[in-house]
Amino acid sequence: MNTNTKSDDGDSRARGMVLAAGRGLALAVGSLPLSVLGFCLSLVSMALIPIGVGVLTTPYVVRGVRAYAGRRRALAEQWGGVRIPSAYRPWPRTSNPWTRTYALLRDPATWRDLRWLQVDMTAGFVTALLPAVLVLYPLEGFALAAGLWRPIVSVDASGYWYAFVPVDDQTSAFGAAALAAVLLVVAHRYTVSALQAHFRLTRAVLSPGQTELAERVKVLTETRRDAVDTSAAELRRIERDLHDGAQARLVAMGMDLGTVEMLVDKDPEQAKRLLAQTRRSSAEALAELRDLVRGIHPPVLAERGLGDAVRALALRLPVATEVEVDLPGRADAPVESAAYFAVSEILTNAVKHSGADRIWVDLHHTEGRLRISVTDNGRGGAAAAAGSGLAGVERRLGTFDGVLAVSSPAGGPTMATMEIPCALS
Repeated sequence: MNTNTKSDDGDSRARGMVLAAGRGLALAVGSLPLSVLGFCLSLVSMALIPIGVGVLTTPYVVRGVRAYAGRRRALAEQWGGVRIPSAYRPWPRTSNPWTRTYALLRDPATWRDLRWLQVDMTAGFVTALLPAVLVLYPLEGFALAAGLWRPIVSVDASGYWYAFVPVDDQTSAFGAAALAAVLLVVAHRYTVSALQAHFRLTRAVLSPGQTELAERVKVLTETRRDAVDTSAAELRRIERDLHDGAQARLVAMGMDLGTVEMLVDKDPEQAKRLLAQTRRSSAEALAELRDLVRGIHPPVLAERGLGDAVRALALRLPVATEVEVDLPGRADAPVESAAYFAVSEILTNAVKHSGADRIWVDLHHTEGRLRISVTDNGRGGAAAAAGSGLAGVERRLGTFDGVLAVSSPAGGPTMATMEIPCALS
């Protein structure tokens, strides 16, 4: 049993060594051109800001660099078990390109990403390539012992060096193989650690500083406080609706039934009329309770997910609404609920205030984010100002680290885009 266990551990370590070498080689080959491209594009785009061209291109370049850095964070956690936090400020909600670009340049995370690109194309490339070198270089020593030294020496009369071993005959080739065996033992022990060293280097450069983390905690604290206030207000609304609506109807129904009980023998016709009135009141109370429950958490949302819930919501609107859904799974229930009511609020605003005769809703999940856009062909002029419905949507999304961006020039169209970081099951 012990022998089998040791054999399994050895096989597992060997597989881990080969896997780490392959992943390191893939990182080195794939990351070098992407890091160089991202860094060069960033420099060129920012250099063009004074003449106006960079104002238009920089947000796209920054978004691409952030997506690339986010992918590296995911690989670090998946391949190396190294978690790298991110602390990007919310994406600028303004539609003014100058304001948006300067807001991105004021974000410390933008410059941290640029520093990481420089490190990734130099020291990062070396540390990513090291696991593959540890595994592949010993193979060269074994190949020399197998006779590969002959064609090499015949071409290069000065001899061939394998590390510090000069190879010019079969005996020295066997010496190279012995050194390769030692190197293979080292690779067996340190290849996985070498790959983790690459990800630890990435974490050292990409991780936010204490000031940024403190700022992030402050933002999250404010959004959580807003969420608590919103929840308390929602509970008060539910209590008020129950007290003024269904509860009042049920009390009236109880009184009517008491009257019917007294009149059923004395005045049957009056009792029948009261029973009919009570039946109508019960139907109205039931409808009010259903509306109240739907306002708390729509049954279709719990049963069929966000996509179908938004489709059902669109069917009840008086404006023609197209819904496009591309969600390969479901988010957590609180995220789905927040997204649903955010979409509901935006659609309600569009119907009431935009004057639009057509609305488009698009839901999809990409790069670890749920992205929802609501577009209408109305008059425009919407703004997420304090006290508006859009400000409430911002607070709702902020609870889940989500953001809202609104583009609504005078004359329309209006596009509201929401992003919530989440994973789909």
